[in-house]
Amino acid sequence: MSKKLLVVDDSQTVRTLISFILSSNGFDVDSAINGIDALEKIYRENYDLIVCDINMPKMDGLTLIKVLRLQDLYKELPIIIVSTEESEEDKQKGIEAGANVYLVKPTDPGSLLGNVQMLLG
Repeated sequence: MSKKLLVVDDSQTVRTLISFILSSNGFDVDSAINGIDALEKIYRENYDLIVCDINMPKMDGLTLIKVLRLQDLYKELPIIIVSTEESEEDKQKGIEAGANVYLVKPTDPGSLLGNVQMLLG
């Protein structure tokens, strides 16, 4: 059975690209347009991993990650941030919020897939 992943990004282009990369490699992929949309889907479905942007309307990625990490059920859920924010300070904020990996856009598909596979074991 394939692993179920959620891609969270307010850009349709980015959601489509990342979803294509992941689904082409055998993953079952859903998408969400912001943190609120993501939470609604996460509370209804079981996901094995989340790929998340930082800058989004309604609820940004860092807030989404912090909300998830406060709940026992999601403390260990693998989360990869994929963002245009590339400063060391931004990367540190992402890791401190609870992300497992921080990648900068545009992300190399091989790097994304390698990190997904590493986190899923």
